[in-house]
Amino acid sequence: MQELKCFRVGGTPEATGHALGLLARPIFDAYMAQSAAWQAVSRWRGSAFAQQLREAAQRHFPAYVAELDAMAAALGWPADDLFLWNCRGELIHRVPDGCTTLAAPRLAGGLIAHNEDGDPYLRGRCFVVEVEPEGKPGFVSFCYPGSLPGHTFAATRAGLAQAINNVRIRAPRAGVPRMILARAVLDAATLDEALALLHDTPRASGFHHTIGGAQADGVRLYSIEATAQRCSTVPVHALSGHANHLIHEGCEREAQIVTDSSRDRQARLAELLPTLGAQPHAEALVGALQDRAGTGLPIFRHDPNDPDDENTLATASLVIDAEGVSLGVWQEGERVFDRFVPAKRARHR
Repeated sequence: MQELKCFRVGGTPEATGHALGLLARPIFDAYMAQSAAWQAVSRWRGSAFAQQLREAAQRHFPAYVAELDAMAAALGWPADDLFLWNCRGELIHRVPDGCTTLAAPRLAGGLIAHNEDGDPYLRGRCFVVEVEPEGKPGFVSFCYPGSLPGHTFAATRAGLAQAINNVRIRAPRAGVPRMILARAVLDAATLDEALALLHDTPRASGFHHTIGGAQADGVRLYSIEATAQRCSTVPVHALSGHANHLIHEGCEREAQIVTDSSRDRQARLAELLPTLGAQPHAEALVGALQDRAGTGLPIFRHDPNDPDDENTLATASLVIDAEGVSLGVWQEGERVFDRFVPAKRARHR
């Protein structure tokens, strides 16, 4: 297994988007040509709802719209089409972006572990980007070609870590698309700023965010279901896990799709996590995410006939302490990437 490729980009939103588009260009047309999700999303071309999503994104986060438009230009795609693709969670319910996330507080920090599950076509075709935006802390993120960074897993130079789980909201509404909002979190200067973004921004659909970061009182971890109707923020005080459906108190009032895979993975986590102890190491959580046992559909997804059309593309660990975030990535059982992302405040002590 080769080392996972990492590319450095940055500067203005236009420069960042252009560079991301050039990275995606060799495979993007073929990727879209085979994508049933894109066929479904493309039916929304010219719709009033698609225009409302773009207007909300432009109003709240114009820099990310500019980043997407520059990415589209580098890809040779219409800007409205690439924007639609980055709104796939708002436009179709069964988008092939899955994932399982674990989170655990530790004596000297916090730990997040994550399976990134997506379109099997992308196996071996994703990459890591190190982004240095003008006037922002910067971040390192796993990246899908043609998508804004942020909706997978990432570590930032503000000392934050984020991992995203798809949730399938049945009733999206006009607001900021979830992939735009996940990207905004990566530019947050503090953990509190990231939490406020998720709470205060009018949301179009929903993601589950696992976010952690070091503050003056130590490392804090949160499980956040930020959806069109509500933002449920739950501090993580013990080892916990989340698949691809809403589980926080109050979620029963929001219409969602719960797939067999998501239900089975959540149930398997309930069996596995008590065996890992109160202070598990990163390797133990990564091992749990490689689990293929249990009576239902597995946590680690490798079946070409997966019922949600998703396979595990990468497994990540994000170890957070006062100095920054250590990011490790595994593919096919091998560690293919290691990076310590220092927090800027730590470097200037």
